[in-house]
Parts: sequence; structure tokens; C-alpha cells
Amino acid sequence: MRTWDWSYTGHVMPDLLRGLLVTVEATALGSLLAFALGLVWALAFRAPTRWVRWPVRAVVEFVRNTPLLVQLFFLFYVLPSAGLTFSPLATGVFGLGLHYSTYTAEVYRAGIDGVPPGQWEAATALSLPRRRVWIAVILPQAIRRVVPALGNYVIAMFKDTPMLAAITVLDMLKQAEEAGAESFRYTEPITVVGLLFVLIAYPTSLLMRALERRLGT
Repeated sequence: MRTWDWSYTGHVMPDLLRGLLVTVEATALGSLLAFALGLVWALAFRAPTRWVRWPVRAVVEFVRNTPLLVQLFFLFYVLPSAGLTFSPLATGVFGLGLHYSTYTAEVYRAGIDGVPPGQWEAATALSLPRRRVWIAVILPQAIRRVVPALGNYVIAMFKDTPMLAAITVLDMLKQAEEAGAESFRYTEPITVVGLLFVLIAYPTSLLMRALERRLGT
């Protein structure tokens, strides 16, 4: 068994840190997309017509019940045959955002359902327009309740970003893989990648727990 080579570790660190930036970028953009799409799905679940509710529910269930890696392969390898070609990173961001939006949709739904009925009744009594009821009364309360849960999905997405290496995104794992292939030393780059994930994900999860207690959710 080879001993740990600190010199080699220092040599590959710049590439791993560049991969970390890509990982963080994919997580941040994917999270924003997941939050936005999830809210759209959640509102569509409450549409007055079933012709909106049923197709949206079908799409959400389909995406949620198929593996993320299969979805990434479909977006990256199949869509180009239909003339839709995007960069690996853009494809990865969209895949992450779409996949996790199906989970954030349920989080938003739970938050909306948790708004006290009295808030709806008060808004109705004041004859507020429906759009204003949602924007000024319901959504601020609902979103406040679900911030910790949304944060937990950001952490989950962050830990799923290594799947993007399968579609050639130069994230941390891909950088570690290429470094190992060049030197035939995988111990140092793969170990460092694992440690970087822990150093970022664990403190963030503690922050989410603290926020959850503070909000009383």
C-alpha cells in the first residue's frame, strides 16, 4: 500500500479547488432553479382545474421516480439528437434543478398547507385580490416555515453533484479522476474530495438544524 504523498497532494490541490468552484456553482444555480420550479409545481397542484393539476402531478411523479443519473444521460446524450445541445455544466444544472424541484414542490405544498386557515379567511374578509393574497399573505408565511427543509435539499444536491462527472462536467470528482488517471495515484485526490464534501456539507447541515430550531419548525 502506498504512503500518503503530501507533495503530490499539493500538486493536485489547484485542480481540485477549481473543481470545487464548479461544484459550488452547479449547486447554487441548480438550487435556484429547483426553488423556482418547485414553487411553480406547488402552485399548479392547487390550480382550480384538473387539466392543470393532473399533467403537472404526472410530470412531477415521473421525474421524482426516475434516477437522477438517467435524467442527466437523457439530457446530455439524447436531446442533442433532437437538435437541443447545451454545455455539460448547463445540462447538469438543469438536470439537478429539475430533479430537485419535484422535492421542493412537496416542501412548498406542506408550507402552504401549514398556513393557518384564519389567514385565508382574513384575506377573504378584506376582499384582497387572489394574487395579492398569495404574494403578500400566504407565500411569505409558507416559505418562512420551509426554509430549513429547502436548505437540506441544497445539501443533498451538493452531495449529488459528483454525478455530473458522468456527463464530463469538471467538478471535484472529475478533476480527481483525471489527476488519478495521469499519475496512477487515486488515494490523495479522491480522499481530498471526500474531505472537502464533509467540510462543507456538515457545517451547513448544522446551520440548517439551528435555523430549524430558531424558526420552531
